[in-house]
Amino acid sequence: MVRPRVLVADDQPEIRERIADLLRPDFDVIAFAADGQQAIDSALQLKPEIILLDISMPVFNGLQVASHLRSQGSAAKIIFITVHRDPDVIEAAFLAGAVGYVFKSRIGKELIPAIEEAVAGRKFTSSFQRPAV
Repeated sequence: MVRPRVLVADDQPEIRERIADLLRPDFDVIAFAADGQQAIDSALQLKPEIILLDISMPVFNGLQVASHLRSQGSAAKIIFITVHRDPDVIEAAFLAGAVGYVFKSRIGKELIPAIEEAVAGRKFTSSFQRPAV
């Protein structure tokens, strides 16, 4: 079986490295991006199958990156890795073209299943409780 090629885009080096350590046994981590422009450039040049994308990044945020990649015809499956738990942000991520949404606090438990679901053509969202109104 061919190992999916993954681009990891997050402005925090320690998060990028943690994700790479989790993925290396089963996936090919082909590039890292520290901001939205690097993510766009790397994605368009390298054409990864999976893009792990933080929402809060410099230059362009992850939602802008996802929308731009979709408008450029990128077929990569985008999974957001983020601290944002607001249902409106989650909805915006899927509207921007995401197939997955994983909270950074749950990366160790949910990132691999999220990628497996994306590869299988299904969506994945970290479990969360809606805030009480």
